[in-house]
Amino acid sequence: MRFLIAGAGAIGGYMGACLARAGEDVTLFARGPHLRAIEQRGLAVISADGDFHVRPPVTGDLAGLTKAGPAEVIVVGVKAHSLTQLAPLLQPLIGQETTVVSTQNGIPWWYFQVGESRNPGLRLERVDPGGIVAAAIDPARVVGSIVYLGAQIVEPGVIRHTEGNRISLGEPDGSRSSRCRAIAEALIRAGLRCPVTTRIRHEIWAKLLGNAAFNPISALTRATLAGMARDAGVRDIVRRIMTEVEAVARRLGVEIPISIEQRIAGAEKVGEHKTSMLQDLEAGRPLELEAVVGAVLELGERLGIGMPHMRTVYACARLLETTGKPGSTAV
Repeated sequence: MRFLIAGAGAIGGYMGACLARAGEDVTLFARGPHLRAIEQRGLAVISADGDFHVRPPVTGDLAGLTKAGPAEVIVVGVKAHSLTQLAPLLQPLIGQETTVVSTQNGIPWWYFQVGESRNPGLRLERVDPGGIVAAAIDPARVVGSIVYLGAQIVEPGVIRHTEGNRISLGEPDGSRSSRCRAIAEALIRAGLRCPVTTRIRHEIWAKLLGNAAFNPISALTRATLAGMARDAGVRDIVRRIMTEVEAVARRLGVEIPISIEQRIAGAEKVGEHKTSMLQDLEAGRPLELEAVVGAVLELGERLGIGMPHMRTVYACARLLETTGKPGSTAV
């Protein structure tokens, strides 16, 4: 099975490195200093599970891969806000037998375009502005995934794996498919835990329940998961935001398979961990606000659900993204 990791950053790069170590046929797509470092020295992974080094093929030019024909599996490893730029570049690499694995946090662009929640008229502008992604990637080619692992690029060509090794896969229509099994088997050979679920939509909302509350609050406060969960005032705000998220999910027919109190307790148990949104803020990268928070607000507006707590936190985090870069000062 021939893999293309389209976005070999922290998560995609770690997945690609694991696949390469296992001898799978995998090519990485990267850019900038990270690309040059991998070209020159290969890709190094630092992990409590054991450090390792691989030298997989890497490219910064997707057009150059068209000569080899369509990829069998394309793992889209960029964050949601980068998809509108990447998706059109991937289109020539997608054939009738290609599977596209989406790894983005939040509500994915394909959520209402395929499967059991299919409603082509319901497109989330905050996730897929102008329908650019759906036009470039046939939703029928998509397998959903939920990533439960932490990693970060500590320097170009070096990824630190910090926690977890689970990636859940699932068909948008809830079926069990041979393509899901084949991809899962390859990832398991690579040393990852990769269950195949028939309830990928429910799992999306279970992760989103925490992300939509903890991520923007962490960016605003610079607090870790444990810090937020242990503070009585913040814990109350988190609970109220989660209640609003849960109300949207229920209107969509989704029963989130974890309670709000369990989700908060789970975050506290993780400990002094910085959310991905806080890490992005500190690194000066764009925040995943729209897919993780804005999309839920957009759905709430369409469904007539009041979401005052999420709206307040979202507005503050959005302002922070534009004016509150690390080291900046305000007058």
